[in-house]
Amino acid sequence: MPKLMEVLEYVDPTGEVMVKRLPDSGEYEITYGSQLTVRESQVAVFFRDGRSLDVFTTGRHVLKTQNIPALTKLITGLGYGKQESVFKSEVYFLNMKLFRNLKWGTSQPILFKDADLQMIRLRSFGIFSIQIEDPSLFLNKVVGTQGIFVAQEIEDYLKNIIIARLTSTIGNLLKTIFDLPNNFDELAIAVRSSIQSEFDGLGLKIHDYLINSISVPPEVQEMIDARSGMAAIGNMDEFVKYKAAISLQDAAKNPSGGAAAGVGVGAGMGMGFILPQMLAGSMQPTQSSGSQVAKTPMDKLKSLKELLDIGALSQEEYDVKKEKLLGEF
Repeated sequence: MPKLMEVLEYVDPTGEVMVKRLPDSGEYEITYGSQLTVRESQVAVFFRDGRSLDVFTTGRHVLKTQNIPALTKLITGLGYGKQESVFKSEVYFLNMKLFRNLKWGTSQPILFKDADLQMIRLRSFGIFSIQIEDPSLFLNKVVGTQGIFVAQEIEDYLKNIIIARLTSTIGNLLKTIFDLPNNFDELAIAVRSSIQSEFDGLGLKIHDYLINSISVPPEVQEMIDARSGMAAIGNMDEFVKYKAAISLQDAAKNPSGGAAAGVGVGAGMGMGFILPQMLAGSMQPTQSSGSQVAKTPMDKLKSLKELLDIGALSQEEYDVKKEKLLGEF
């Protein structure tokens, strides 16, 4: 049996409840002449038969036919005969304040078809801030259509919208995850715009939307780091020569066992083959598929010094080569 109510109000001591339904289930029987108290930053909406009706803003209100015309019209239109002293309804109290720093995140990875890496899994999280802008529309769409009125359920519903819009925007905006650093801000703006267009239809306004992180699995991160490293190195030919010289030098210095001695001999022979090529490269302009700028004598001196530092050249060999290069100045 519906509970008879003569005083309607809701006090939220936390200030964090977005929507409160009275009663929690079923309907109240409300007498005409009852008092409705709507506190600061609240809006009260009478709700019946799956849709919002009369809306009350901050203040104390005595309920009568004049200030609940939509509800009164609905009741009399249902064929109940003469107006009774009581009517049945649900009452929703909506918090109109700005809800800040709400968290969103991907509970499951987002599948992204990367032009370079094929299918990869992405995870992301961030924060957003929202405010109820149209109470009646919000209740009709979220409460009436979705049957949601618990604050946590509303937040979860909104997070699902955010993840869906993020997924589609990433797919439309990015071809590869390698483009993400240069498009991070553009991505956040595009996602926010997409979210707002959907929130408009729910009577909500999004004030802030931040993407704190978009992460990839460790193996994909290694690929990204490797590609970044190659870009930072610049001249890969010089880098390969340098790494080869270090590896051969380390092998030649290995003092242990006969097998190691063989390695040392082999390494020494390898140095005999590779060093002339390296030195030739240091003395001549670098060639590639595109136009290249010839090395200056100073660049060549630097290359010689690197070979001396790693032990690939003796001091005597270095001095001879250096003397020859100095003659080019």
